[in-house]
Amino acid sequence: MSSETIIERSSPSRTRFPPGRLLEPGTWAAYVAEGLGTFGLVFAGCGAIMIDTLSGGQITHVGVGLVFGLIITVMIYAFGHISGAHFNPAVTLAFVLARHFSVRRLISYWIAQLMGAILASGCLRLLFGDVAHLGATLPTGSGGAWQSFGLEALLTFFLMIVIMAMATDTRAVGQAAALAIGATVALEALFAGPICGASMNPARSLGPALVSGTWTAQWVYLLAPLVGAVAGALLYRWMREAGKHSRSHTAQEEPHE
Repeated sequence: MSSETIIERSSPSRTRFPPGRLLEPGTWAAYVAEGLGTFGLVFAGCGAIMIDTLSGGQITHVGVGLVFGLIITVMIYAFGHISGAHFNPAVTLAFVLARHFSVRRLISYWIAQLMGAILASGCLRLLFGDVAHLGATLPTGSGGAWQSFGLEALLTFFLMIVIMAMATDTRAVGQAAALAIGATVALEALFAGPICGASMNPARSLGPALVSGTWTAQWVYLLAPLVGAVAGALLYRWMREAGKHSRSHTAQEEPHE
């Protein structure tokens, strides 16, 4: 989820993405791809929540979780070779701090992601009305906002570790990257969604909140994913560097015949 391909082998300091020809970094194509990918995420995922409400539960909670996982998988394959397929301001910030993405493009990516989420929410409102707060995330557990904050931070922490492992480590199996990331999103949505909404993405939460006017505890869904993603990226980067150092030290100690 930066600006290399997942399948193509590259140096460990670069991020790899699904197959295809990489466009020049910083082009408008990358920003459009980020906007379209985030639009798809919100339109399909939040749309599934709304249609589940309208249909009396025919999609089910399991179905909603699978929709989020599948749309992420599809969007990564569709746009990963153009923009890196972040679709998430927390992921973009984490990549910047882990030195896998240029800080000069941070704000542009954030704007593109937020615009995609807002436009998708607007389309959903035009199509279905203000149903289920347009899929906005809300704390519903007995522990309130802080319980949801802890869940969102941990969910995003583990999601970011998977992203870092699949997108920045040459030892990972590149072809499975989109599937691994999509499966992680689906898994976390399935078990934590009923309590915190399992957003893991400030744009995914802020878009529906802005269009529906839902502001209950939205600070949770802006701050917690940022904290979790940065922690996950920095921890994985440390583990990878420590592993390299350990292997190098072991190789130096091995006797030569």
